[in-house]
This record gives sequence, C-alpha cells and structure tokens, in this order.
Amino acid sequence: MHKDIPLAVPPLTEGCRPAPGQAGLIVDEPRWDAYYAVVFAACAAIVEAGWMPAAGRIVATAALAAMVPWYLFLGRPLSRSVMALNDAPRDGGARGTVYLAGLVVLFAAVQSQNTDAWFLAFALLPMCFHVTTLRRGLVFVVIFNAIAGAFVVRRAPGLPGALTAVGIVVFAVSFSYAYSRWVMKVIEQSLERAALIEQLGATRAELAAAHHEAGVQAERHRLAGEIHDTLAQGFTSIVTLLQAAQASLGDASPARRHLDLALVTARENLAEARTLVTTLTPAPLEAGTLGDSVHRVTEATGAQAGIVARAEVTGTPRRLPTGTEVVLLRVCQEALANVRQHAAADQVRVRLCYGGSGVRLTVTDDGKSFDPAGPDGGYGLKGMADRVGLAGGTVEVTSAPGAGTEVRAQVPG
Repeated sequence: MHKDIPLAVPPLTEGCRPAPGQAGLIVDEPRWDAYYAVVFAACAAIVEAGWMPAAGRIVATAALAAMVPWYLFLGRPLSRSVMALNDAPRDGGARGTVYLAGLVVLFAAVQSQNTDAWFLAFALLPMCFHVTTLRRGLVFVVIFNAIAGAFVVRRAPGLPGALTAVGIVVFAVSFSYAYSRWVMKVIEQSLERAALIEQLGATRAELAAAHHEAGVQAERHRLAGEIHDTLAQGFTSIVTLLQAAQASLGDASPARRHLDLALVTARENLAEARTLVTTLTPAPLEAGTLGDSVHRVTEATGAQAGIVARAEVTGTPRRLPTGTEVVLLRVCQEALANVRQHAAADQVRVRLCYGGSGVRLTVTDDGKSFDPAGPDGGYGLKGMADRVGLAGGTVEVTSAPGAGTEVRAQVPG
C-alpha cells in the first residue's frame, strides 16, 4: 500500500466542511417559487373578495402588488445565494434584513385593511430563514405573527380575541422554530455527506494513482532484471572479447582502429545498461548536460560511420525534467543510428534549440531519401514518435530525393 494513501477517511474538519453559503443551493428550488405564488394568489383572492372601503382596497392592493417585484428583484436572488447554518455574520445579512423589513411594512399595510391577510404568513415565514440567519429569521417570525395577532385583537377586542391572537402567535413561532431547526439539521447533514463523498472520490483517485505507480515500478524492476541478465552480461562479454582481440593485434594493424571504436561503443552501452538497472537514467546524462550528451553521441557516430558529424546548441540551455532529456537523447541516438545504418550520407548535422516554451531537436543528413509513411520507416521511427508523444511533444520526418532526411522533435519544457 502506498504510504501516502490513508487507510481510513479522516473525519470532517471545519476546514473541509462546506461553507454555509453552499446551502443556498438547497433553497434554490422552483418549487419554492410555485409555493409562494400559490399562497400569494390565494391570499390576494381572499383580500379582494372581502368587504372593505375603496381607500382600504387601494392600499391593500398596492401593498400586495409591491410584494411581487420586491421578491423577484431582492428576495429571490438572496434565497438563491444565501442560506445560513449558523448565526455568523454574512455578506447577505444586511440585505436580508432590509428585504424582510420591507415585507413587514407591506404585510402590515395589507393586514390593516383586511385581517384575513394573515394567511400570507404561510409564505412569508419560510422566507425569513431563506434570506438571513436563523436568529434574525426568528426575530422576523415573531414580528410577522405579532402584527397578525395585533390586528386579530383589533377586529375582536376582549379576552377571546386576545387569547386567539396569543394562541396564533405562540403556535406559529414554536412551529417555525422547530421546523427551521429540523431543516437546518437536514441541510447540514446533507452537506457533510456531500463533503464525505468528495473526500472518498479523491481518496479513490489517489488509490488508483498509487496502484498505477506500483504497477509501473514493478514493470521497471522486471525490465531492470532482464537488462541485467541479458544486455549487461552480453556487453560485458563483448568488451572482454574486444580487449582480447586488441591484445593479439599490433598497434599498426588496420583493424586496430575499428576495434577501438567497437570497444568504446560496447563500453558506453554497458555503462548505460548498468545505469538503467540502477536508476533508469541514461549514462551519458550523468556526465554532463543534455547538450554535452548530444555532442558526444554525434561525435561517436561520425567516428564510427566515417562521416562529417557536427552538433550545435542554440538558445539558453536549461535543465529539463529527466524524462524529457531522456526522450530527446533517445531521439538523437535513434536518428543517428538510422543515418549510420541506412542513409549512406556524407555528413550529418544535429541542432538542439532551447526556445521559450519548448526544446527542439533536429537531425539532418544528406544521404538517400525514403518514404517515412512506407514500410521502410521501420519500428525505430514509430517508437520515436510514441516516446515523444508520451512526453507531450511531436515528431516530424521529412525526406525527399536529393535532399536527404530531416528529423524534428519538439517537446515542451
């Protein structure tokens, strides 16, 4: 198991708990708009159907009409973005207070003309908890019910009216408080579950990444063992045989030069095989920069193939991720190997250019051409393109009769 993967999901903390404002998503429901509209329409019908003086009807109708834009342009945006789980100050607290204070004035205006307008409280009381904190919402719940009770007492003075008003107020306030606490608890639990699901999703992604990394490491260990038991042992034998051949030849022998080149090549490949076994880092990169490695393999190719081989580095050299440098060096080695084996060229030129957003490697020869898309392209070019593609780069191969071949690899970095 990867050491960075937790074996259990940690408890939710205040730092990872959803912000109170996120609960506004729960009240952002079209069903609330429909509920408000139904209650408002029913109350308006009751008020308009009741008897009242002409002036009172105008006041009640104007107050009811004013509630519609007041909700649409101020209350509804607040309901969509503000829903507090506690009494902490919020950005929307002041606007919510202003909105509810306006509703108090309009509700009192309607109630003063027709006491049956108290049915509107069925829509106004839930709003108190949708636009401000629980504590402020309860304050406005008491105010709305006190207004309704006061006008009930005015319509039916005496002890029966007073008892009715007190009963209405106590019941409405108690029910509103209990209902609001229950709703807040449900919302808080829902948000905690959402945060827990998000944590579980993140942990699952980390676990998948850890399993992938473990698979990669296992495959690397397997390849390292294969390289150690095959390539490294083979190169060791080649070096030993070449040294023995050198000892049996005189210094003036024409084959001496070829044996020296073969021995240098075998030793370099043996060093690289051993390095792959230990750190999976190419041996030439350990001795210097990428530019130094490009110069070295270019010179070795020129000496082995008996051609003019030049390398140059332009731009401002910088250290790249090891994987990126490995890719560029492999492309250079593969392209030079193709020149040595197939191009029959007289000269080859390697350019390593450091740009602002990436690095470009170009290998150009004056040898015979071929069709990069044809069967002669071989596995080397395909493997080169795949390797560069994994690094997020691209490879282009241009070849034309009489113009030689050019391989261009571009990688970000």
